[in-house]
Amino acid sequence: MDWIRDHLWETWLGLSIVLGVAEMFSLDLILAMLAAGAVIGMVAAIIGLPVFVQILAALAASIAMLAFVRPAFVKRLHSGPELALGHGKLVGTRALVTQEITGLAPGRIKVAGEVWSALPYDEDLRIAPGETVEIFQIKGATAYVHPVGTLEP
Repeated sequence: MDWIRDHLWETWLGLSIVLGVAEMFSLDLILAMLAAGAVIGMVAAIIGLPVFVQILAALAASIAMLAFVRPAFVKRLHSGPELALGHGKLVGTRALVTQEITGLAPGRIKVAGEVWSALPYDEDLRIAPGETVEIFQIKGATAYVHPVGTLEP
């Protein structure tokens, strides 16, 4: 026990290393926050503060890291870019009607340099060639569209 008391900063350093290695296996960022608290305990030991102050400093730093730093890291790790692949990336884009679109007969639209068959999202609509439409949905090879500017609250 005297060795630990004489080498407190090494003990804190060893604890932080063990917690850091254990974090590599758990990957939930809890042990890393505790390791950061152990580093603060090590700094307190190097400064020469009493043992109970070192423990309190390490505990306070660990709690602060868990409360303030970990949530931001977890949020950042779990969020990522929204990847729209394939035809899903066309939803929400605007297109030009090249052939009349009715609820009974699909027409044609040109979007992103490609020609697609299209039906109106509202079956009662008739959309003339030359109008601009927005793609609301794509099912198979058919785009369901609505004229731009005709949506009313």
